[in-house]
Amino acid sequence: MMRELSALTRRELLRLARNPQALVTALLLPILYLLLFGQAFNLGALASGPGGQAALILSIRGAPTYFSYFSAGMAGFVAVTATLFIGANVIFDRLFGVLKRTSATPATATSIFGSRLIAGSIQPIGLAFLVLGLSLLLGKLGLSGLQVTAALTPVGAVEILLAVVILSLMFASLFLAIGFTIEQPQSYFAVVNAINLPVLLTSAALYPWGTMPAWFRNVASFNPITLAVTVIRENLFAGATSFYPYGPAVYLLGLLGWAVAMIVLAILLARRALAPQK
Repeated sequence: MMRELSALTRRELLRLARNPQALVTALLLPILYLLLFGQAFNLGALASGPGGQAALILSIRGAPTYFSYFSAGMAGFVAVTATLFIGANVIFDRLFGVLKRTSATPATATSIFGSRLIAGSIQPIGLAFLVLGLSLLLGKLGLSGLQVTAALTPVGAVEILLAVVILSLMFASLFLAIGFTIEQPQSYFAVVNAINLPVLLTSAALYPWGTMPAWFRNVASFNPITLAVTVIRENLFAGATSFYPYGPAVYLLGLLGWAVAMIVLAILLARRALAPQK
């Protein structure tokens, strides 16, 4: 099975390498968010008046600026949005007969699913770190940029990497399984948007924590995107841990729990969809 998985993964990676336009298109959304929303949102009004600075710091949970808070959240945001088209590619491959020819080979359903999951997750993971790099670069160009105020340790770097990888694999596996299950592109995008948008909009990726009503905070606290970006923020911003009830390791465990549940569901859906038709 490992040989089949390796061969199919190489094929999927070659398809990605031969389509650089897809990478450029995927980069456009985070660039627009960083240049437009990130630069335009001004929370300085929260810092005016007595106790205003404390209110601002509380609102962005220890981040030095809102843009820093925003850019860390964008890393989690893009790690999810970039996985949307993974399942759509399966549907188009089915329509053009590619999936049928692959299924006719000795490759198992697990190898077919796993190869697409591995190859499809590389782009979202790479984009998340490109967002962080671009955010740092914007600060060097005189615009609002990401300010890393903590001493990033090797353990912290590993925690950030794990948060991004787990988040990307979790949503990539779910959307991939939906792609194997649904036959029409229109139905696929309707389903994934019904999942994607509520998850994104009920997270603390972009919204300042201090501006959320209490019920919204309760929902956002358990959101997997919130868990991932919390790990990033606690490792990038000095003193941020005092604004969160737990350390990064606890949030990683919660994120891992979400991932296990999602991946198990995805495998069950994919096995059913790839099972030989009687």
